[in-house]
Amino acid sequence: MRTDHDTVKITGLGATTPLGGTAPATWQAMCEGRNGIRALEHPWAADLPIRIAGQLAVEPAEVLDRIEARRLDRSEQLALIAAREAWADAGRPAVDGERLAVVIGTGTGGAVTMLDQDDVLERSGVRKVSPHTVPMLMANGPAAWVSIDLGARAGAHTTVSACASGAEAIALGLDLIRLGRADVVIAGGTEACLHPLPLAGFAQARAHSLRNADPERASRPFDLDRDGFVIAEGAAVLVLERASLRPDAHGYAVLAGAAVTSDAHHITAGHPDGQRRAITRALAEAGVAPEQIGLVHAHATSTEKGDLTEADSLTRVFGPHRPAVTATKSMTGHLFGAAGALAALAGAWSLHDRFAPPVRNLTDPDPAADLDLVTGEGRTVLTDAVLVNAFGFGGHNASLVLTSS
Repeated sequence: MRTDHDTVKITGLGATTPLGGTAPATWQAMCEGRNGIRALEHPWAADLPIRIAGQLAVEPAEVLDRIEARRLDRSEQLALIAAREAWADAGRPAVDGERLAVVIGTGTGGAVTMLDQDDVLERSGVRKVSPHTVPMLMANGPAAWVSIDLGARAGAHTTVSACASGAEAIALGLDLIRLGRADVVIAGGTEACLHPLPLAGFAQARAHSLRNADPERASRPFDLDRDGFVIAEGAAVLVLERASLRPDAHGYAVLAGAAVTSDAHHITAGHPDGQRRAITRALAEAGVAPEQIGLVHAHATSTEKGDLTEADSLTRVFGPHRPAVTATKSMTGHLFGAAGALAALAGAWSLHDRFAPPVRNLTDPDPAADLDLVTGEGRTVLTDAVLVNAFGFGGHNASLVLTSS
């Protein structure tokens, strides 16, 4: 059962992203400030206003069995790849399946399968629709496949809270362990929605960068010359483990606190009050004072309103204290439902390596964001506490606090 002294360690990391096909490859690319955004090569992209995206560095077909890949939606494929890597990285803990749970967040689930199979239905009739359509389009599909693959029987949960989904999944994983419902949780996020319809919608909403001729410089969090976020695909998964289960197991970091709030304000515009409450509650749960935070992995999508709202939230919480702030979406683009999980993965590695990746493309910082941004090259950060933020449409806010012990 839960005690107030339960320690939850992050013992495994897995990812497949625009920067690399594994967690170490992704982290190395982040540290070096590399770019993962490029022109879309799909024929359908030629007629769209948006023709760039953060596309996977390694295709799932290069990793998965051919038959296995055929029956999975792309979002499910990515979750499975990242979960298997994280599980292996954790040393495949010898935990009873009844004490092993899964929480995988997503923003759109199998939306691309739904759209593609609808095209098949309209073009070729019902007999050509894939019999795997429903399991492929279900938002809970990624969590279900991971639970089947790894034998997790303590629950397979799905958080669907837009861009906060991945971080909220990790927060729920922490709760499951602390409530005594699991000893190990495989938690993270996945997203794969590169399709004409979402791109057209974001173009109409004027939320996405239109820097098609210069994709490497398109994502510019906190820069005065930013013109919107860049859509991306990928997955990131963490293994969360009750520390007493394997006291000597290697851990990247401790997941010390988490909080989830809602703005109750606007369907797309965030509010600093909701964000501030998420941050302060996560800090309180972790028992960490604001001045102990040495690094923030910001949500920072590269939209003017989003960046400045988060900057305001951070300024309100930290006051005169100025932790370093990084924004890795400048390199990966915005992975939506997987974004918070990828930020948590980077946060864990930041603690482990004592290093903060740079904010790419930050050549003219917005003076309205009065933050200690990691510009140019990455920076050594000697801290024992890191804050990770993820905020989503609908007023969803999730904050995580990671510590070294």
